Amino acid sequence: MAKDEEDLTALRQRKTCLISENKQTLHTPLPEAQSNRLENEDDKQASNGTSCWTERSITPPGAQPPNTILVLLVLGLSFATRFYKLAEPPHICWDETHFGKMGSYYINRTFFFDVHPPLGKILIGLAGHMTGYDGTFPFVKPGDKYGHHNYWGMRGFCAALGSSLPVFAYFIVLELSHSNSAALIAAALLIFDTGSITISQYILLDPILMFFIMGAVLSMVKFNQQKSRPFCASWWLWLLLTGVNLSGAIGVKFVGLFVILLVGLNTAGDLWALLGDLRLSLVDVAKHLLARVTGLVLLPLLLYVTVFAVHFAVLNKSGPGDGFFSSAFQSRLIGNNLHNASMPKYLAYGSTITVKNLRIAGGYLHSHWHLYPEGVGAKQQQVTAYLHKDYNNLWLVHKPDDGQDHPETPELVRHGDIVRLEHKETTRNLHSHLQEAPMTRKHFQVTGYGTNGSGDSNDLWRLEVCGGRRGDTVKVLRSKVRFLHVATGCVLYSSGKTLPKWGWEQVEVTCSPYLKETPNSQWNIEDHINPKLPNISLSVLKPHFLEILLESHIVMIRGNSGLKPKDSEINSRPWHWPINYQGLRFSGVNETEYRVYLLGNPVTWWLNLACLGLYAVMVAVASIALQRDVHLSQKRREHCWVLMRGGGQLVLGWLLHYAPFYTMGRILYYHHYFPAMLFSSMLTGLTLDTLLHSADLLLSPPRADWLLRLGQMALLFSVLYSFYIFHPLSYGMRGPLAHEPGSAMAGLKWMDSWEF
Repeated sequence: MAKDEEDLTALRQRKTCLISENKQTLHTPLPEAQSNRLENEDDKQASNGTSCWTERSITPPGAQPPNTILVLLVLGLSFATRFYKLAEPPHICWDETHFGKMGSYYINRTFFFDVHPPLGKILIGLAGHMTGYDGTFPFVKPGDKYGHHNYWGMRGFCAALGSSLPVFAYFIVLELSHSNSAALIAAALLIFDTGSITISQYILLDPILMFFIMGAVLSMVKFNQQKSRPFCASWWLWLLLTGVNLSGAIGVKFVGLFVILLVGLNTAGDLWALLGDLRLSLVDVAKHLLARVTGLVLLPLLLYVTVFAVHFAVLNKSGPGDGFFSSAFQSRLIGNNLHNASMPKYLAYGSTITVKNLRIAGGYLHSHWHLYPEGVGAKQQQVTAYLHKDYNNLWLVHKPDDGQDHPETPELVRHGDIVRLEHKETTRNLHSHLQEAPMTRKHFQVTGYGTNGSGDSNDLWRLEVCGGRRGDTVKVLRSKVRFLHVATGCVLYSSGKTLPKWGWEQVEVTCSPYLKETPNSQWNIEDHINPKLPNISLSVLKPHFLEILLESHIVMIRGNSGLKPKDSEINSRPWHWPINYQGLRFSGVNETEYRVYLLGNPVTWWLNLACLGLYAVMVAVASIALQRDVHLSQKRREHCWVLMRGGGQLVLGWLLHYAPFYTMGRILYYHHYFPAMLFSSMLTGLTLDTLLHSADLLLSPPRADWLLRLGQMALLFSVLYSFYIFHPLSYGMRGPLAHEPGSAMAGLKWMDSWEF
């Protein structure tokens, strides 16, 4: 009998552990009567078809609530370190020249182009407007003095969002580890990180992006804690807040997609677990699915589109971004020559036109009196693409055999027609031949040839409407057309390459033998003058909201892919970032200037790197111990699950925000790593806290407690002291550089690649 009772007890304990693991909660074994009562209640509620699924999520016995004093301490130190010397230096630093200028554009309602979605710049402009900035500072180049202009409001807004990051980290790690000490370690690593301070103190998109990323992660882990109360007020609150923060992240930069992927994977795993819960009917599972689609897909999408609606409504005046967009898009901008203009709707022979390339900054088809220099193809008149409106962009449309088209009713140009384009100013025809293009190999040269419209057979081009059929007319602004050279079969092409000084640094135009349809080979008719045709108001051709929304995304994506490193530009590589290989110079280059250098606290960053490896070892040991059913105390078992579940989410977040950069061909910078660094710092807090609390494996109490406290104090001292000696990187340096005699930073240049 005794043996049977022991076996029964062992089975009950085994059952308790399995229930705990399947529910992904940490709790103490319940008495049998209480366990049976709870299971009976669950079965009863499931059988009654209740809409509120009641999985019991019991708080771990070692779980700690937020410590108010610690939260206030973290909040105070965060704001103190970010707002200290915020107004210095009183001149433009690094990318403030871009994002401060864009904030000014919103205040002035002037249209511009940027490769990122608009939310971050809208918020910067709003912060400036609300704090008294009038939008008149030009933001020409780094180093320009702000003078009397009120710039502190925009810096202060970014600093406030940056100050929230350690607070978010505290609550995220507390939710995942149920340990105030782990949460405090993670927060301290961010509070005293010189890189995090620097990137939060200037008019940049990074603190805004990281605010929404951390907000989304905190909302996600808070939502996960509401599993025992689905469809209740707090459950809906954290679900909807997750969606709001996701829309914010993607609305600032496209790398916000990485946190969307993190939340998506978490949600997919959650729904899969719900599907396997036999207490739930398929109707209940469908309700969960619909709720998540509403909160995590439809709501973010609605908010994201709303941001662009605000963007287009505010920026309604012509500005420097016009040339990146189509002619139809430009017609909606006040001050643009196409706004409220009127012209003939369909292209006809005898018309005077301008032809615009559809690639980003493709420019207008242009010619001038200058010839190609000796040794660059045939010494004929240059044909280029010019980014600005100019009289030399005008061309006359003729039939192949007649330079004078004077019928009473002009004949319309149709898809498949052969045309001749005569440059209005120089009277030379658009021409191509088998000479090589100036810069693009295997492409043919395009020139202006002939006199008073007379030339040869190499002046003939077949006009095709993209997606059109024989006989289709050519619409002004709206039709995408291609010009195929009749003699050689190549297509008129804007390469995007800048010509040397002999070409006035305009854009190269070639004739490409590769006939695949691309924006480089697509053009549209912008200006159209023909007094014999009736004019229509271009307002009828204005694109609707969905068209300009789609076009803006195409332009942004192309712009991002076009950000290639220049020959003279140093391109940071992803493997540089975790090791803190090289920072970024925000301000100053010599001993007389006020120098700010973006570089992470090396103790923090190298500790983060070491903890990535340490975590892998610890989680492997924990997994083997649980798989082999090694006898572990309840406390040790909790630590194992914290490592595997809480730490696993943070590792996944780090990977999703870091690994994709290895696949990118665009130019990369050191600051791209900072979202991943947030996850790495939180993982360090969780990992080191678990390690320090394992001191009782080596020593017995009270020595284990002494070792724990000693380790925590040593860690805190290391972080604080390293911040003390490296803080001039963030708050400014003067005098000799680190490698020069007499420098205050002498001895701190631990890596030759650091440039402070």
